[in-house]
Amino acid sequence: MSDQPEDLSRRHFLKQSGASIAAAPVISAQQGDPQPHGFQPDAKPEKISDNLFLLEDTCNVYLIRRGDRGLLIDFGSGKILDFLGELGVSRIDWILHTHHHRDQAQGDGRAVAQRIPIAVPEHEREFFEAAENFWRNRRIFELYDVKNDFFSLTQNVPVAALLHDYSTFHWGTTELFVQPTPGHTPGSITLICQVDGKRVAFSGDLMHSPGKVQTLYDLQYYYQEHEGVDLSIYSLAELTKLKPDLLCPSHGRPVPEPLAGMAELSQKLRDWHRYWYAHPPTSDLEPYAVTPHLIANTDTTSSFYAIVSNSGKALFVDYGSASWTFFQVFTRYVGVRNHMRFVEHSIEKIRARYGMKSIDVAMPSHVHDDHLNGFPYLTRRYRTKIWCYENMVEVLENPRGLNIGCILGEPIKVDRSFRDKETFRWEEFEFTVVHSPGHTNYQMAMFATIDGARIAFTGDAFFNDPEHPNSLRHNLIYRNEVRSGDHLKSIRNILDFEPNLIAPGHGRPFLVDREAALNFEERAKKQDAFFRDLIADPDPNMGIDPSWLKIYPYQMSIRPGEAKNVEVRFRNYRPRRVEIAAMFVLPDGWRASPPRILISAEANSEAKVQAAISIPAGYSNLFSRVAIALDVMADNKYLGQIAEAVVDLGA
Repeated sequence: MSDQPEDLSRRHFLKQSGASIAAAPVISAQQGDPQPHGFQPDAKPEKISDNLFLLEDTCNVYLIRRGDRGLLIDFGSGKILDFLGELGVSRIDWILHTHHHRDQAQGDGRAVAQRIPIAVPEHEREFFEAAENFWRNRRIFELYDVKNDFFSLTQNVPVAALLHDYSTFHWGTTELFVQPTPGHTPGSITLICQVDGKRVAFSGDLMHSPGKVQTLYDLQYYYQEHEGVDLSIYSLAELTKLKPDLLCPSHGRPVPEPLAGMAELSQKLRDWHRYWYAHPPTSDLEPYAVTPHLIANTDTTSSFYAIVSNSGKALFVDYGSASWTFFQVFTRYVGVRNHMRFVEHSIEKIRARYGMKSIDVAMPSHVHDDHLNGFPYLTRRYRTKIWCYENMVEVLENPRGLNIGCILGEPIKVDRSFRDKETFRWEEFEFTVVHSPGHTNYQMAMFATIDGARIAFTGDAFFNDPEHPNSLRHNLIYRNEVRSGDHLKSIRNILDFEPNLIAPGHGRPFLVDREAALNFEERAKKQDAFFRDLIADPDPNMGIDPSWLKIYPYQMSIRPGEAKNVEVRFRNYRPRRVEIAAMFVLPDGWRASPPRILISAEANSEAKVQAAISIPAGYSNLFSRVAIALDVMADNKYLGQIAEAVVDLGA
């Protein structure tokens, strides 16, 4: 359970947070406690071990005692506070939630009144602190999203700390490891710690009792699907690796020596999954050797590749979600300002079967989230270095900057970047990186000879087309900053290097010959001809690129009373110099400096100018995200408010 250290201590929270819940001291359960309303459980706390207690409330509430201080796992109705004195506890330092359902947290208002800080799974934050906004926006008619977030709180609860996947929450000398265990909800976690000499797993509703779950309906997220079954199989397998001595579920009795009961449940869930689906569950997806030093897993969301050197070091090309099921769940059910969840996969199998000892470097074929949402995890857990093509650096390090498709909402620090056609050595291998636009402007192709095979790692530039011999297929997404000629450039990289094997971003590696590449070149030329024929503007890129004029960053965070620097960026596709005059369109009281922006760019070039946006100190708005726009004149022709950005009011 070694992990990136993270200061989630109560002291750090009280020091750093400006929220009123943290500003005052935590007081004992008996002081200022409002009278509860409604029904109450009639159970009494029971002793599980010397310092571990259970109260059967709306859910099982577990109390870990350290001296006269306590920490609670889930809270139920809050009735546990009435028993603290007889349990020898004078104060509760934290409440940690395993997931967001009302039976876990319906009494949190009582904890808030007593200023007890609450920590929640990072991927369920919005169901606590923005519960009321969730209900304002939850679709009920035309209901195909049947996930049981209807079991969410009805009122907001302030969040004091987030429980980040694979991190360790420190409570004095007690360390609680946060293991992601999606299934009962997409954001569920299990908390694992040593209590009275035993490794205890507080597993939420992952398992009720040996071979049983509390509900099946909670394992269905989308209409007619059974995604939570697949996720639960994965979670049980990962939790089994941690070998808990005692499993403490949210419903049902604590389970000593739980591994056999977990295996029984896993097998039943596998049988249920097989009843509905022909494909295997995510836990059964396997990496395989393409060549002795090149390992691939091509059944994951995006194909990823591990080049394993003779020393055991590995270089990953891409590392995305564990499967399409996981990807769809974690993109469909993510908060507006959150990022998709990632869980580890494939690494232990590659280590065990192919001699990998460390993950030295990871390189993205392009900037899309389905290919690199595992990168932050690699850097935190394995100290992996991130290398990339030079134009990806800004996107990875500042994902708020651009409004392009499929950007992971988590910054990734880049350790090294490469220029177009730059060659570098890593271990015993030599690689050449080239710019490979088309699917997106922020994409590379990388060429290497591995075990005698000339291999091209091409991301999503093109794919095998088995239905049409000697053909390649591709896609076209305008939001990804595509320009006329991009796909031609990408295929000409292939024609120059002449690989005999393409390792694509999706699907299995495939053999390619010059005829197929030449056929794709003709297809790319035909696509460019369509651009010219269909688009009214004489410069067809004006009809392809929706962001030729942009505000950077597209997403910005500004507090009332602050000012932030922004840029106006202009990409000129004209064969002549163009001058732009622009003014920001802002809410009442906001200011732009300078108020009028002038920017010019020579033919087929780019330019940018800086400005600042300021918000008055007293500004308030019911909505935390506000749109601003840019009103534009181009060569004295009025184009209107053709560019926009969004401002989050707060940190």
